[in-house]
Amino acid sequence: MAVIPYTEKGVDLLARLIRAEAEGEGKLGMLMVGNVGVNRVKSNCLDFTKIRSIDDMVFQSPGGFEATQKGYFYQRARESDKELARQVIRGDRYHPATNSLWFFKPAGSCPAQWYDQWNSGRYKSHCFYSPTATDCPNVY
Repeated sequence: MAVIPYTEKGVDLLARLIRAEAEGEGKLGMLMVGNVGVNRVKSNCLDFTKIRSIDDMVFQSPGGFEATQKGYFYQRARESDKELARQVIRGDRYHPATNSLWFFKPAGSCPAQWYDQWNSGRYKSHCFYSPTATDCPNVY
């Protein structure tokens, strides 16, 4: 059962996003990026009050994903990436991205806070940041 509304176009968009943002992080890293995307659709808080669909989330501006500005994002989605997208749409969650709304790849160590959000952990080169349950109950 899906935890957010989706269409096959949305699965395709999420698959392309997770590949473009985290292919170098392997399957688990891509799933974590997918968690962030799904959380943004679910959240209805902070920077994400107008996000109602995968399409809204992928192309949010300002505050969206850098990968949508690069050519690699616009390549056709692979079936393996679509399956990863379906996993997170079904609600599969992976720590430290379980409740995260943000991630980035710093040059060094993860800052304790990023845009006033606390670091929930690192996976390979990405640092993940989560709101509090008080600020964003829908991601908890």
